[in-house]
Amino acid sequence: MTAITIRDVPEATLEALKAKAAEGGRSLQAYLLDLVTREARTPTLASMMARLDATTASEVATSDILAAIDEGRASR
Repeated sequence: MTAITIRDVPEATLEALKAKAAEGGRSLQAYLLDLVTREARTPTLASMMARLDATTASEVATSDILAAIDEGRASR
């Protein structure tokens, strides 16, 4: 496995991370590894939108949607 070094971490940030690790009964190393792993596995909003665009199609035009909204407002 590769080691990662993060330089110039502010002391307040380090203390907050240590406290969160301790609350979970884990070492700072284990806590940060879990944090980085979860972040790496979480898709970005851009990749989620690309996947959604690739898997969905709509025959509804924007003008149709706006007309439906206008009709709904007019019937109130």
